[in-house]
Amino acid sequence: MAKGPHAFRTISEAADELGVPQHVLRFWESRFSFIRPMKRAGGRRFYRPQDIAVLAGVRALLHSEGYTIKGVQKLHKDFGLRRILAADPAAVTPDDDIGTEPPEDHIDDVLDEAPDDPATRPLTPEARERLTRALDDLTAVQSRLEALLQSDRGDH
Repeated sequence: MAKGPHAFRTISEAADELGVPQHVLRFWESRFSFIRPMKRAGGRRFYRPQDIAVLAGVRALLHSEGYTIKGVQKLHKDFGLRRILAADPAAVTPDDDIGTEPPEDHIDDVLDEAPDDPATRPLTPEARERLTRALDDLTAVQSRLEALLQSDRGDH
């Protein structure tokens, strides 16, 4: 029985769907920071529908449009994930939930998928809360490091 359109895919299923070998997906993951499949215990990869759409965009840019790896990296840096997704219009349909809130362990996806202008980027209350907690954690770590540095200077 075939998986539904919103089901997660293993690396072999993703490779078959995209028409590329599995090692190519692993290689792309090492070269493109925006390719982040979910990983379970033992490092097994699971690709969300959004991941498949991104991979299809990368494949189109590299294989059809003639971009180099550095060219795709620059394209992502300059224009964001939406440009990568736009490279393969067949991979993204209006029904796809590319812009919806990803699972908690993919908070970076929210930032990558948001518009490039921070003034127009809406934050959900949940995302704002997670960012506030992260900032509080980082501030606490900074305070501890400063205290350790001061105590270390006092010992010498």
